Amino acid sequence: MKLKIYSDGGARGNPGPAAIGFVIQNAQDNVIFKAGECIGHKTNNEAEYAAIIAALKKAKELSGTELDCYLDSELVVKQLKGEYKVRNEKLAKCFLMVWSLQNQFKLVKYHHIYRERNKLADSLVNEALDKKFL
Repeated sequence: MKLKIYSDGGARGNPGPAAIGFVIQNAQDNVIFKAGECIGHKTNNEAEYAAIIAALKKAKELSGTELDCYLDSELVVKQLKGEYKVRNEKLAKCFLMVWSLQNQFKLVKYHHIYRERNKLADSLVNEALDKKFL
């Protein structure tokens, strides 16, 4: 089954309190799952990786086989596509987790999008942080 994933992660302060958000859509663009949750004290990039990791795990549970993943983190997308090296030790561990997860699917593609096209995932991040810290 083909799925679309929109994921986002963010930290208030960098590092600081962090959260993830992701949305999974079917081939007809219907939302079949969405989630947002706080993940502790992380950097923005760690949160971005945590979001795609959580989304990949959920996509597997939903029997996804081919994934189009949309992220607004150009760094993470370029690292996952092999265009940038992963130099940070913590991000390298996250990268390896994503690599391991993506090998469970027939096809995974990563796409960089601007924040305006990732509003739902972004709002899930902010809602999680607001609930926890307001």
